[in-house]
Amino acid sequence: MPKLKTHKGARSRFHLTGSGKLMRTKCGKSHLRRKKARRTRRLYDETIPVSPADQKRVLRLLAHR
Repeated sequence: MPKLKTHKGARSRFHLTGSGKLMRTKCGKSHLRRKKARRTRRLYDETIPVSPADQKRVLRLLAHR
């Protein structure tokens, strides 16, 4: 069976932590952000874990064991 190639779009959107957690950024942080409250803008800076329902699919895109 051939090796799996990494999906480049997934590589830029997700990353694995040292403990093995799969993290993602929140959506809606690129534009139309000035009018939002300061607290809301700050919350966009955080990375959050990928939901358990999506983890298997994302790991396959990242060509991870």
